[in-house]
Amino acid sequence: MQLNFINQFKMRTFFFFALLTVFLTACGSGAEAPAAEETMEQVAPAKSVINLVPMPASPDFPDAAIRSMDYKKGQFKFVVDGGKSGYALGAQTPDADQKMCANSAEGQHLHLIVDTEPYAAKYQPEFEYDIPDGTHFILAFLSRSYHESIKHPAAAKVAKVAIEGKTITEQAEVTSPMLFYSRPKGTYVGKDTENVMLDFYLANVKLGEDYMVKVAVADTSFLVNNWQPYFLKNLPMGENTVTLTLVDAKGNTVPSPLNPVSRTFTLAEDKVE
Repeated sequence: MQLNFINQFKMRTFFFFALLTVFLTACGSGAEAPAAEETMEQVAPAKSVINLVPMPASPDFPDAAIRSMDYKKGQFKFVVDGGKSGYALGAQTPDADQKMCANSAEGQHLHLIVDTEPYAAKYQPEFEYDIPDGTHFILAFLSRSYHESIKHPAAAKVAKVAIEGKTITEQAEVTSPMLFYSRPKGTYVGKDTENVMLDFYLANVKLGEDYMVKVAVADTSFLVNNWQPYFLKNLPMGENTVTLTLVDAKGNTVPSPLNPVSRTFTLAEDKVE
């Protein structure tokens, strides 16, 4: 019986050392456990949020006025009165250097808009301009050198006209609410892309509780209830399209002429030479 116990002890000891040898061999072999697969989540760069912010106040020119507008044989003739505030075509608006937006080197000017066409900037009160025969809406207003409209009623002329032979043959007062698109327009380069001015002109309508302007650009839209210029910020480079819609208190499109209106313009980086 004692011999049997000794034999069992020897067998257990043998198996213990055999297992220990296997364990030590495995640990000392230099083999490493397979590393966990490294993963990295790629995060897309944050998309800039387009903002619409009120533009700083500008010189007012409260008594600047367009006294008359005439169109005969393809020639426009305006009578512009700068008033005591000193508005003058071709002059730089006093705060142009501080405005931090696109500015015309040729100074203050008239904006002439026919229907939904882009405006024509005119720096003299008389000029040639081709309007096809038919019925049209014409808006002309005095502009600052950075293209912001002077929004006093006397500083603009708006009319529904009949054109024949490049001459106004009939002219009627516009009585329905109307929205005209002015800016943005054209191409903006370099620093001018940072603050892109949005400006529009209203006739026979006051923004507030009953009317608003919906501004849609890219995949963003805003409702504005104050008639003033704004800066569009963080617009993407390349082509952009702004659509302006005059809407009522419920957000419905107002059934007025030329409403809504859209314009496509371009933002470009500075050219590196």
